[in-house]
Amino acid sequence: MFLEILVDIVAEYRSAIFYNSPEQRDIAQRVTEEVQKKHFDAKGEKIVTDIVEAGPWWDAEDYHQEYLTKNPDGYQCPTHRLHW
Repeated sequence: MFLEILVDIVAEYRSAIFYNSPEQRDIAQRVTEEVQKKHFDAKGEKIVTDIVEAGPWWDAEDYHQEYLTKNPDGYQCPTHRLHW
C-alpha cells in the first residue's frame, strides 16, 4: 500500500493532459472539473491529473511502451480507469 501511495504522488508517474492551445486547455480543465464533481467529490477523492502545455516530446524507451499490456499485474493508479 505504501508503494502505491508513493507512486501516486511522484510526478514522473502521475497522469497528465498535454494541450497545444488555450482552447484545448480550457476543455481539459472543464471536463476534469465536471468529472471531479460528478464522480469523485462525494467519495472525498481528488483528480490529480496535471494539465500542462505541450513541449518537446520524445517517445519513452521501448520497454515502457504499452507497459500494462506487457505487464498486466503492473501497478497502475486506481483512478486512471473509470470505475462507475
